Order: sequence, then structure tokens, then C-alpha cells
Amino acid sequence: MPTTQIEKYHVIYSANTFRRRIGLMAGGAYVGQLVFHANGAALPADGLNGTQPQLNYHLDDFQNAIDLLRNEKPVYLLYNGSGGGFENALVTDPETVGEGEAGGLRFVGR
Repeated sequence: MPTTQIEKYHVIYSANTFRRRIGLMAGGAYVGQLVFHANGAALPADGLNGTQPQLNYHLDDFQNAIDLLRNEKPVYLLYNGSGGGFENALVTDPETVGEGEAGGLRFVGR
């Protein structure tokens, strides 16, 4: 699956046993989601939920992901497949050295 430019995002901060999620949108439709699990928990493999990629992260990564979506443009969803041999991530365009944030996170992935 190619990279998809994310145009909008939707934070779902649920109560009870529902996990914190960020829905990713393009062209007015959902194109994927980031799901955040308890720190230290074994993460399930990334995969497809229907036709939409679902990337799994620990709660410690929530702030990094939301910061990328708030502060960078463009941001892309990269999904290569399920399992340990595939890299899936949020990705930004290259940025000129010294421009903007100092020491900010540029790539969130595994």
C-alpha cells in the first residue's frame, strides 16, 4: 500500500476499557487509525481493519504522534504490511536543517 497524505485527524479519547485512538482522514474518509495500548503491554501486529491500516503504539507515543499531526505538514501514513518485517509509520517530508523546531521527532515508527 502506498503512502497516503493525511488531511485531517480525529482524536477518540474514550472511557472505560476502550483504547485511545487517532483516526486519520483523507478526502473526507477515514484512511487508517493509530491505536494506543498500555505502556509495557505486548503490542499486536499492525494490520488492516477492513481496508484501513491500524498501527499500534504504546501510550508513551501518543504525544509524539499528536505533535506530528498538529505541527507538521504534510504528514503521510506509511503502511507496508503486517508483521515484524514491515515498517509502518507516520512520515513527514524532509525539512531544511535549522528550520523550525529544535530536536523534534521526525519519524514515528517501528
